[in-house]
Amino acid sequence: MKVIFLQDVKGQGKKGQVKEVSEGYAQNFLFPKGLVKHATDGNVKTLENQSAAELKRKEQEKEEAVQLGKKLEEMTVELKAKSGEGGRLFGAITSKQIAEGLQKQLGIKIDKRKMELSEPIRTLGLTQVVVKLHPEVKGTLKVQVTEE
Repeated sequence: MKVIFLQDVKGQGKKGQVKEVSEGYAQNFLFPKGLVKHATDGNVKTLENQSAAELKRKEQEKEEAVQLGKKLEEMTVELKAKSGEGGRLFGAITSKQIAEGLQKQLGIKIDKRKMELSEPIRTLGLTQVVVKLHPEVKGTLKVQVTEE
């Protein structure tokens, strides 16, 4: 029996996949749990339309991420911190503080977990921070740390 998987089923198939399974397995397990539906011509056509729309949406997201990356490259976030001799900070600037500064100053909301900061910023001056905007797109943000 040909079915379309509505969810991932371990050992059988992934969501959106059209596959042949035994009739008893489909009737007794897959259909009652709502994991699959019959692979009729109409259902297959609907699946194709949905996957095309999903692909278009992903392309749009990627394009928006590229635009945001270009916008971020031109911007600088300014943060103030207390420092001692030689421009060494008391404490450190974390990705959370950078995300909050970006939100306040420029109105752009980016999750702190998307910032690839290997260790917190501990000195005054300009620092480049890589921001992961999309699985395939990264942008660079300039962070200027000045003395309070």
